[in-house]
Amino acid sequence: MIDCQYGSLRFTQLRNGSWEGTVVAWLAAGGYEVTLESDGKVACRNAAGRQLKTVPSKLKDDPAVTGLRRLAEWLDAHQRQCLLEAERWMVRSLPVPAAVLTAVWADEAWQSVLRDLVVTSADGALAGFLRGADPQRGIGVVDLDGDTVRLTGPEIRIPHPVLLDDLDELREFAAELGVSQQLQQLHREVWHRPADLDPRAVQTDTYAGGRYRELRELVARCARFGYRVRGGYAVASLVEDGRALEARLWVGDYYEYDECETGPLCWAAPDGRPVPLAEVGPVAWSEGMRMAAALYAGRTIEGEGSA
Repeated sequence: MIDCQYGSLRFTQLRNGSWEGTVVAWLAAGGYEVTLESDGKVACRNAAGRQLKTVPSKLKDDPAVTGLRRLAEWLDAHQRQCLLEAERWMVRSLPVPAAVLTAVWADEAWQSVLRDLVVTSADGALAGFLRGADPQRGIGVVDLDGDTVRLTGPEIRIPHPVLLDDLDELREFAAELGVSQQLQQLHREVWHRPADLDPRAVQTDTYAGGRYRELRELVARCARFGYRVRGGYAVASLVEDGRALEARLWVGDYYEYDECETGPLCWAAPDGRPVPLAEVGPVAWSEGMRMAAALYAGRTIEGEGSA
């Protein structure tokens, strides 16, 4: 559990990522008192104890108010960082030491991200939904039979959904359990590489031709989804089975107000060498197609604005 202390205030974060609303104490601030609410906003009350709708403007630079706002910003950034790191473990299929998992489990920000993710043992055997991590008892999961079991090995994996053979069954079981994942795993869209690919092909046009009125709109959409743009390509950096590569979708290198459209999708090795489609692994294929589909979906449709 995260307990944050600020002056005489103490906050405890809940499993859903919010902060407990019970006020332990209020801080003095220019004749008023302030505290941090569960939604991360600063609340203020007057000397009579009546809570105000807004914090008075004259208190905006008060040390207590600015301190609470900085605390809220840090907590929010910490939550996002936990989510990004866990997603990196999943997308890169990285083994996670059990000792790391048990160490971060005490942090509610981490726990809210990791709880209910589908995890497997290091050998890839399906275990179930992550429910707890304890140094003595091991990693607790709920399997597909509804039983609680413990993983005691030195490592676990958070598999990418494209690697889960029982994905549909897991989705149904998650619905029965009322599972809600902060990290998009079970309901992450997946694409499977076709079996009949031309062994010489190095690009796919599945999501080519998504027209945008201006290049800057497409570049902004790339940024919104976390993709870098370099040399006219939207880029997703990937690692699969220890092999680094990039998924690259052509977006154009024109003037930012020029019309443009999405081009072919390809994968490249670190040295820039094109990787034949038949050699692209299942996770890299799915994540590359996911990027291409997301950017294609924002195209300009006649008679409508950009999505």
